[in-house]
Amino acid sequence: MQKNLKNVIKALGIVFGDIGTSPIYTISTIFLFLSVSKENVFGILSLIFWTLILLPTIQYSFLAMKLSLRGEGGILILSEIFKNLVKDKRWKLIATYLGFVGISFLMGDGVITPAISILSAVEGLSLITYIPSITPSTIVYISIIIAIMLFSFQPRGTEKVSITFGPIMLLWFISLSVLGLIYILKVPEVIKAINPWYGIKFLIDHGWKGYLILGIVILCATGAEAMYADIGHLGVKPIKDAWKIVFLAVTINYFGQGAYLILHPKTRYVLFEMCKNFSPPLYLPFLILALLATIIASQAVISAMFSLVYQCILSRYLPVLKVKYTSTELSTQIYIGTVNWFLLLAVCYIMYFFKSSERLAAAYGLAVTGVMVLTGFFLVLIFYFKNLWKFFFLSCLTALISFAYFVSTSHKILEGGYISLIIASIPFLLILLYVKGQERLYKALRPYFLPREEFINKFTKVYTSYPKIPGTALFFIRDLDHIPPYVIETIFFHGILYEENIFISFIRKNEPFGITTGFLEEICPGIKVLEIAYGYMERLNVEDILRENGIEEKVIFYGLEDIEAKNIIWKLYAFIKQISSHYVKFLELPSHKLHGVLTRIEI
Repeated sequence: MQKNLKNVIKALGIVFGDIGTSPIYTISTIFLFLSVSKENVFGILSLIFWTLILLPTIQYSFLAMKLSLRGEGGILILSEIFKNLVKDKRWKLIATYLGFVGISFLMGDGVITPAISILSAVEGLSLITYIPSITPSTIVYISIIIAIMLFSFQPRGTEKVSITFGPIMLLWFISLSVLGLIYILKVPEVIKAINPWYGIKFLIDHGWKGYLILGIVILCATGAEAMYADIGHLGVKPIKDAWKIVFLAVTINYFGQGAYLILHPKTRYVLFEMCKNFSPPLYLPFLILALLATIIASQAVISAMFSLVYQCILSRYLPVLKVKYTSTELSTQIYIGTVNWFLLLAVCYIMYFFKSSERLAAAYGLAVTGVMVLTGFFLVLIFYFKNLWKFFFLSCLTALISFAYFVSTSHKILEGGYISLIIASIPFLLILLYVKGQERLYKALRPYFLPREEFINKFTKVYTSYPKIPGTALFFIRDLDHIPPYVIETIFFHGILYEENIFISFIRKNEPFGITTGFLEEICPGIKVLEIAYGYMERLNVEDILRENGIEEKVIFYGLEDIEAKNIIWKLYAFIKQISSHYVKFLELPSHKLHGVLTRIEI
């Protein structure tokens, strides 16, 4: 019980920062486009309430959390589950590419979330009367400074401060609840908006304009995908229990904001003005708390981006980037410098370009709803193939709802949403280029591979007649039936032959975690094969694995490609390969033992 409570509080800080800070800007942005009337307020509150029920609660908390691979969740997990259910290669290919799209949407969302969260909190400074008039430009520059400080802190790791995230967010949700309840008691009739008819009537009365407003209403559910993506870190039960707290807190606050709008129709920053109107002395502490909550939300998104890129590297969807482990206890706490500084530049640019949370919110939602649509699509297919009809029909409903929201955000493309699509297209095109480039490279190298039997015959002759170097040499082999060119060059062309040669074969499993190792049958005198099967989210420390298997290597050989290309696309791929680290550097091996063997190839 105590452990679950601790994990629930931890989930508040890790999982619900984004969705928990959306009350800062959602209602305020909606009523920039709507006149304040009781009918409009009731309609919007009804839409927000049922959005929170249908998408975060049913699609993610209820349906998605029924599906996992060894306790892990996320859009890539859904893709893997579906691929395991079907045999048709076309379906597997579709699932793979949809997974790429989902990854890209998440990265696009990961740029916008810190920008809108920090901007919306800093805007609360404009309501402090004893501070000289703060211009919109000043708010932007303060937000950029906060972002720079946040991203500059990343290389040091968040292990020491992350313990405070949960309690701060708990205090934030309590504050939201109390503030909302105060104004609900003043206008108790807002509770009627729970009735879905008010939302339906709003859409009927406003027609096409009402449908487009859904593209802003969806802001109340941003961050819902984190509930499913983070189940591997905290477990399903703590996240579900934490969502009950968050759902209650944000719902009460939204209804309280609606009540405040009825009392004060000309309000601009609804949440902040609620606090200031209720108790001016408490406003500054509340503003500081809001800023801390948005920083925590941003931190969660940044950490999620690191984990997502790390997972893509392990899955060989992206080139190897330098990864720094910032915690001695938690391997999930990592830092990737390239990702960090790219995110910082993108966040600062978006803040400077949009200049206010209202303008940014008007362009926000495309990537979020895109991920929701893909999640709904996978849920429908998986439950269909599993013959779970009750869940299938329910997932059809949520998929249609998420698709309706996605279409409603399409008008945002011209209002700045194109930026999120451009940002999302960068990782998508990079993944496509890298995956296709790897396939083309492997195809070009195939003629230079030796079949296993031919290699064994040649090696046996050399091994019995050539002088041997004392010690053990390691070689990395992907396919034991086809020996790669660098092994052939090393042994046969350069005459480097050790007494003991061990081929290490890596097998990436569909499961996220788990490492199994073992020696296979000796293929010929002088050569052994060590097979290492690992989950795609595992942090591989090959040196430890070698010691556990009694291997004391003297040298480690690995292959390098010098790629020549005439086509501009493959030239770009060759450039990416040239500047990226080699996969072996991802395995934490002693650098003084590593020797790269270069093979020149044209693709």
